[in-house]
Amino acid sequence: MYRIGQGFDIHKLVKGRKFILGGVEIKYKKGLLGHSDADALVHAIIDSMLGALNLGDIGCHFPDNNPEYKDIDSLILLKKTYNLVKEKGYVINNIDNTLMVQEPKMKDYIPLMKEKIATILEIDKDLISIKAKTMEEQDSVGKKKSVSVFTTVLLKRGNNYEN
Repeated sequence: MYRIGQGFDIHKLVKGRKFILGGVEIKYKKGLLGHSDADALVHAIIDSMLGALNLGDIGCHFPDNNPEYKDIDSLILLKKTYNLVKEKGYVINNIDNTLMVQEPKMKDYIPLMKEKIATILEIDKDLISIKAKTMEEQDSVGKKKSVSVFTTVLLKRGNNYEN
């Protein structure tokens, strides 16, 4: 049995914060604003997994008014979410992600993002697709005011994946 889920996240770019995406610190003049480390890629993956299992969204499990999650590394939240996936008897078949980032360019960071996420999710990095797009200077992303991410995950019942 398969279950599919989609995730989306958007965070504002501001001065004085680190820019963390996919568990990787990206050198840039601004960072993502949020209660946790504001890792929009990891948050979208979390939402996609929770959605696939009909378990609500990231805010239900890790509310932004809980001081326990203040500035937390989102990879910790990803691990907790993946444990829920395993408890429900599923594994990740594959994940497809699209980053909307006007700047900086993401291509040099994507391999490390895939490696970090794959390690947490106990899967081969080839099962994780990460594509980066600009918004052609349109909307808040294109005007360098925010970063957004769309994610789709396919879960498979069982205790191992096949690549």
